[in-house]
Amino acid sequence: MDRTYPGVDALTWKEFGEEYLAGLAELAEACLAVDGGLPLFAGPPLLRARLLQTRTLGAWHDGTLVAAVGAGTDRRPATGTGLVHPAWRGRGLGGRLLSWADEQAGDADLLLTTESWSADADALFTARGFDQTFLEWVLRHDLDAIPDVAAPDGVRTEPITWEIGPDLFETYRASFADRPGFVEPEADEWLGELREDDGYRPDLSLIARGPDGTAVGFLNVIDNWIDQVGVVPGWRHRRVGAYLVASALRALAADGAGEAWLCVNDNNPAAALYRRLGFHDAGRRARYLRRRP
Repeated sequence: MDRTYPGVDALTWKEFGEEYLAGLAELAEACLAVDGGLPLFAGPPLLRARLLQTRTLGAWHDGTLVAAVGAGTDRRPATGTGLVHPAWRGRGLGGRLLSWADEQAGDADLLLTTESWSADADALFTARGFDQTFLEWVLRHDLDAIPDVAAPDGVRTEPITWEIGPDLFETYRASFADRPGFVEPEADEWLGELREDDGYRPDLSLIARGPDGTAVGFLNVIDNWIDQVGVVPGWRHRRVGAYLVASALRALAADGAGEAWLCVNDNNPAAALYRRLGFHDAGRRARYLRRRP
């Protein structure tokens, strides 16, 4: 297979496990350097979640991992994530990885995850009958220049404390309830995930209140990521979101961060706001689904 391309016939194919985590990180970093995407993908947690799945297959050349795929077959739909080193693209390796993942899925639907989207991968997935179900921009802000956004009239912000957890959840729910596909979680579940996240920064996260003290918006920070921003419907288009983001950027810079990140859905109009505030495109991430007949 693939012997029409010089060098491909010399690859060594085998399963991989935790012992190859460093090689997976190098492969992910090489893909991110060319494609952009989610920088966290090169870290152990996401590499384990995406590539160290039920079954794995990797290709090595002279001891270097040049392609890898993981397939999760213990769930429905089955899942798959693959990577091909930029220097080895255009040789059919992506198609081979996809065929292997498809075989592992058996009769289950197959959901493909890519944290470093590329146009070539999109073309391959589409040609194989996959439908794109999710596309998100990864945006980066260099914190050497912070946007100046005046506070909306009557609005003040305060850092998050666990005592106001129920208020924070209700603000989140009110901000996102009218979005298509929103599934409301249990308050304890949502707040519990924040508590258990070692990177959550309640001191840098914010809740915005109107003149009467009612919460009108919120922003959560995880590490140097702006993880969620929400404004309740009655306060939208009044600079609340922009003010929250600018305040968080200023706080991150004061805390010593050199850059801030966020992800935003491709069809979310807030993307235009983030770009006006100084964020710039750093790649995309996506999901593709093919349903079995």
